[in-house]
Amino acid sequence: MSPSLFGISDDFDVIVIGGGPAGATTAALLAQRGRRVLVLDRERFPRYHVGESLIPGFMIPMEELGLTERMEARGFERKYGGTLVWGNNQVPWNFSFSTGGKIPYAYHTRRADLDTMILDRARELGATVVEEATVKDTVEEDGRVVGVKFAVRGLDGVQEAKASLVIDASGQARVIGRKYSELNWHDKLQNVAVWTYFDGCHRLPGDEWSNILIEGVKDGWFWGIPLDKGVFSVGYVTRSATAKASDKALEKLFESEVAQTTKLKELLKDAHQTAGFRSARDWSYTNERFYGNGWVLVGDAAAFVDPLFSTGVALATMAGSALSKVVDQIVEHPQIEEKALDRYATAYSDFFNDIRIFVEQFYDRSKTKGFYFNLAQELTDPDKQNDAQVDFVKLVSGLTGNHALFNLNFDDLIADNAESAAGE
Repeated sequence: MSPSLFGISDDFDVIVIGGGPAGATTAALLAQRGRRVLVLDRERFPRYHVGESLIPGFMIPMEELGLTERMEARGFERKYGGTLVWGNNQVPWNFSFSTGGKIPYAYHTRRADLDTMILDRARELGATVVEEATVKDTVEEDGRVVGVKFAVRGLDGVQEAKASLVIDASGQARVIGRKYSELNWHDKLQNVAVWTYFDGCHRLPGDEWSNILIEGVKDGWFWGIPLDKGVFSVGYVTRSATAKASDKALEKLFESEVAQTTKLKELLKDAHQTAGFRSARDWSYTNERFYGNGWVLVGDAAAFVDPLFSTGVALATMAGSALSKVVDQIVEHPQIEEKALDRYATAYSDFFNDIRIFVEQFYDRSKTKGFYFNLAQELTDPDKQNDAQVDFVKLVSGLTGNHALFNLNFDDLIADNAESAAGE
């Protein structure tokens, strides 16, 4: 192994592009298994990111990383469930995570703090992390991706690092996905979001105190996320076509739609806005390919559904946990790579699609609460082993059954490979 310009090896088992939750989780768990991992991120942490509300599925990879006690010690707001103003009569209703399984809460967080915590854990476990490093291109040999070229802010020239496998966890930048895969956009979820932050907010009453608020209005919906000390993240989501047809700027549309809410406007009645508006649009997509020769996608680089049930970070970290196990086996048994990655891609896509189909149909606010419960059951528990409400909570918790993504096994592939090698 030769030293690079900035004093580290340029030869690794795995290179991870992106140090957000998906990449940092994958890298940390691979490093924990003794793999040589390089993480490259174009930004300097801590950095701002939206997506502050988490779901219980997220707690599983955090337990693997040994971070649950640190999250608690950091004082993140516990999230026990959700309050919705949704459905055909707009009557508020609640759900509690305790209904869906053994993990009764997740957290609301400031993502700058959370993401830095996970990336720092990757460092602690032995991953090499280079921030402010922009990946310029892949390195290919005989049609296989064997590394990346990247530039580090403040250093002259372009660096090169090689690895057995390159993981794209670069989020919506899709550094590798953009080069090797087309996108499938989900037309039913072509939305735009505009959001900001308020201080001095009121809280929901009683047991709803730390719930996320999801409130539907005529042409869209709002989230209200209690972060800490009266601070709320508040966002409005509507169809991109609706926003485009409006004669109002997104900020004015946000303000006029807040006035149409019932619960949210009460929480904000004595609040004051403490940040500017931010926006994002047209985000729901799936890559046609999740892997190729020498590369694989995870997190938002692979697919993103919708912010409605705050599934993004949980999906990213749970998939990162699963992928770390897959890649660990591939590094040990390179001959199983294609079949192992195909199993990962199939399981990941299936898990993602369950959530996507549910969210697409949940957007129909003409239905009853019972309809949404039954829909979750049809998708995830067709044999009706649980009550429909339990299936609903499991789905929105990210804890649906023992899904194939979290139970990938390659013993048969390894055994077949050993038999083939013995027969040669």
